Amino acid sequence: MGDKTVGIIGGMGPEATADLLQRIIKLTPATDDSDHIHCIIDNNPKIPSRIKAIIDGNGEDPSPFLAKMAVGLENSGADFLAIPCNTAHYYYDVIQEAVNIPILHITDVVLKAIRHHFPDYHKIGVLASPAVQITKLYEDKFSTVGLDVTYPDVAEQALLFQVIKDIKSNINREHCQQSYHNICSHLVDKGAELLIIACTELSILETLSSVKTIDAVDTLANEIITQAKGNC
Repeated sequence: MGDKTVGIIGGMGPEATADLLQRIIKLTPATDDSDHIHCIIDNNPKIPSRIKAIIDGNGEDPSPFLAKMAVGLENSGADFLAIPCNTAHYYYDVIQEAVNIPILHITDVVLKAIRHHFPDYHKIGVLASPAVQITKLYEDKFSTVGLDVTYPDVAEQALLFQVIKDIKSNINREHCQQSYHNICSHLVDKGAELLIIACTELSILETLSSVKTIDAVDTLANEIITQAKGNC
């Protein structure tokens, strides 16, 4: 039986989608082109803003657009779907109802990785946009298995959100890097034993070597490979 094809609901943002593809390529054990995974990518940066819909409360609902993309990917031959954007998983149920193929849920994938690699860690810091905190994307699921989720304080969260927006705008990456390091240290000072990089823009930055992290994009890439190769 051959590999399965993954459909990627992308464009949130475009660079983060390209970063996921690069990680899939890098992490796939391959000696020839044919060993790599068939990825069908809808890289659509025109999806209505999740920030305006969730944080501002006055934006257009992105879920019909995301569901339409999912249907298109299924019709194009995808066997399962993945969404690189953490925040977009707020609309997961609507997207899943639109298709007949499974969709990987990023928080499930991250939780699986934590329980495998860091089973003794219980206080988890989350580096993400405010929308992830507002929607309780991680704590709702993590609390059921005894994991305590913490976020940066208000000022640091605002700075982190600015870093995310600056990365999207390709503004002063060096300044973004320093601010990001400071926020990581802040979460550790709050008692976080492990940090989840839960925003695909932040995955582009480097973390402090002294801080233990788990990257949601890396875990998603690895799970895509596992599912595509039938190793699950």
